[in-house]
Amino acid sequence: MNRIIIAVTALVVSLAGGSFAGATWWVYRSGAAHASAHAATGYTCPMHPNYHSDHSDNCPICGMRLVEANRGQGATDGTDAAAPALPHGAVHVSHEGQQAVGIGLGVVKRLAGSRLLRTTGRVAADENRTYPIVAAVSGWIRNVDSVTTGDTVKKDQVLASLFAPDAQFEMAQQSYYAGLEMLYRVASAQPQSQSHDSGRALEEVERLADGLRSLGLSNSQLRSMAARRELVHDIRLESPVDGVVLKRSVSPGLRFDRGFEFYRIADLNRVWILADVYRHQLPFIRRGASARITTAGEGRAMSATVSQSEPIFDEATLTLKVRLEAANPQRALKPGMFVDVEFPVDLPATLVVPADAIVDSGLRKTVFVDRGNGHFEPRLVETGWRSGDDVEVTKGLEPGESIVVSGTFFVDSESRMRATP
Repeated sequence: MNRIIIAVTALVVSLAGGSFAGATWWVYRSGAAHASAHAATGYTCPMHPNYHSDHSDNCPICGMRLVEANRGQGATDGTDAAAPALPHGAVHVSHEGQQAVGIGLGVVKRLAGSRLLRTTGRVAADENRTYPIVAAVSGWIRNVDSVTTGDTVKKDQVLASLFAPDAQFEMAQQSYYAGLEMLYRVASAQPQSQSHDSGRALEEVERLADGLRSLGLSNSQLRSMAARRELVHDIRLESPVDGVVLKRSVSPGLRFDRGFEFYRIADLNRVWILADVYRHQLPFIRRGASARITTAGEGRAMSATVSQSEPIFDEATLTLKVRLEAANPQRALKPGMFVDVEFPVDLPATLVVPADAIVDSGLRKTVFVDRGNGHFEPRLVETGWRSGDDVEVTKGLEPGESIVVSGTFFVDSESRMRATP
């Protein structure tokens, strides 16, 4: 009896198992067929393949027109049956996607010839034509002329007068007058002794005059004293050249010590221009070469010459200051003024790409190469000089290759997302 019950139970379980397996197989086939039908009729976004829709519409994320899922499958996984073998980080962008985000293509080309290297510069006074007026003795300012910073002055123009309460000043004047008297007597003596003695007397007068110059007297004041033969109590501060006042530090009644700078006068008939140049641009700028400078708002151009001096590195701007020398007869260039500078540069034959084609992350520079059918390959490159919108590529590209020249930010973003695990 027990054997009969066990046999019947086994038969029921076997039939139930077969029915369950058949049901499972039917559900699997039914689901696969439904998924296949959905893939055939569904729509997806070329830029966002995770988004699906049952009808053709615009993507709510980027606004692109949806495409059939089977047609956009290549954009979803970045591969295609006809696509070439691409490196890690390559992306696929459909034709519609390229038009939507403004992706433009260009060709790597080899260029040679003359270019203009444009930069900015700042006008500075020529240090060899700058004259400080410094106190040789201690004293105080008695009178000050109305000349101020920026005014034009003439040679020997009186700027101020100072009083020097120093006994040495009066003794130096008396010695100077005595030397002039001796020179006059020698000149009036007999002709046979005049030549030798007058030479010695003239040397003595010049030595005494140098003593007065060391106290701050100018040549014009010495000539006036020689004509009048009177003791003076004031020392006149006079401009040594025709120029412009760059600095004034005097006022009536000002007390000063020896070494105090009263004025600084500059002859602006010739000036310096300190042009900002990056290190990679420096090899193209030759000493003694000509440059063209223009001021903002003026169409008149002026010529300048690259100085023989070494460039100076500026820590603030991280550039090299290249010194130019320019004639300034009309004094249109003022110290501190900014100007535009153009250097003519002869460049050898080299590969050139637009600056917008290069994605510079700071650690590396990338250009996206078109591999056909909407596939773009990231390519590491090395660059050289830059002139305007053109950048030299020294490594990583070949002439004639098609590259992305606009919309590179979007392609780079897609490449980074696909490269991320």
